[in-house]
Amino acid sequence: MNTTRMTTVTCPNCGRANRIPVAAEGRPKCGHCKQALPWIVDAGDDDFAEIAERATQPVVVDLWATWCGPCRMVSPALEQVARDLAGRIKLVKVDVDQNPRLSGRFEVQAVPTLLVLDRGETVARQAGAAPAHVLRSWVEQAMAGRQTAGGG
Repeated sequence: MNTTRMTTVTCPNCGRANRIPVAAEGRPKCGHCKQALPWIVDAGDDDFAEIAERATQPVVVDLWATWCGPCRMVSPALEQVARDLAGRIKLVKVDVDQNPRLSGRFEVQAVPTLLVLDRGETVARQAGAAPAHVLRSWVEQAMAGRQTAGGG
């Protein structure tokens, strides 16, 4: 699977559209103003390992479903966190109904279920919706714990 899937992200700093790979090393930057871009991508059973587990930065995983009201409420909050922490995290969205292997692997009992992964390992988990400032604090705490536990 060597075809590079791309997504388009609008730079929150200058407003330019940028095409970035869904899976890559490093952190995406705006081609125009060079600011860090929020990295928000979809993943599924077939490409989750490449997109999320091999990422070199912390990954916030949003396990959601189309029929879920709280999922629709938490999605914009997570996207705000991804913009706020651009260059520091990658947000990966997984539709649990379309991806039963991942749903089973992460033992999803309720949606939304949110995870923070560090090199494929779950370092934080939470179920349910929350406002952006609460989610950002949760992600930052998970990343801080990862840095002290992992030695940097």
